[in-house]
Amino acid sequence: MDIYFSHIDTIVGMAAAAVDDDGALLEFTFLNGEMSNHLARADMAEHAPQKLRHVTQQVHEFFDRKRTNFNLDMAPEGTLFQQKVWQALCTIPFGETWSYQELARSIGDTRATQAVGAANGKNPIALIIPCHRVIGKIGALTGYGGGLPLKQKLLDFETPLLF
Repeated sequence: MDIYFSHIDTIVGMAAAAVDDDGALLEFTFLNGEMSNHLARADMAEHAPQKLRHVTQQVHEFFDRKRTNFNLDMAPEGTLFQQKVWQALCTIPFGETWSYQELARSIGDTRATQAVGAANGKNPIALIIPCHRVIGKIGALTGYGGGLPLKQKLLDFETPLLF
């Protein structure tokens, strides 16, 4: 399988994405020194922005407030449990947050809160699989691979302004 990557400039900083031969998204990370990108780099993939136009377009539409959900084929690598958690993350609506406990409940196991948190932290497709929308039980910001300041920026972006 060949892997292709590109950089994507966003209003919260530069990001990198990687896709497979079929254009399925494998990775999306912010390049802020906090997140680690495993595939979206020259020693693992071919730099081919044209193969990621669909990803770049949807990310720009998101930050231009023209889209609240992504419609991308994704193929993140992970265990069956991680895949289940990542699918549940995609059901958290734009502008809302869930606690880890709510996320565990959504997959049918309220005792799996810590495991859900660990799976959330292993999400290789930030933003598109919206792990930033998960917060602590009492509403506190908790860990985020891109750092808490980036998580706060993303949540602020998704919070509607009240006039």
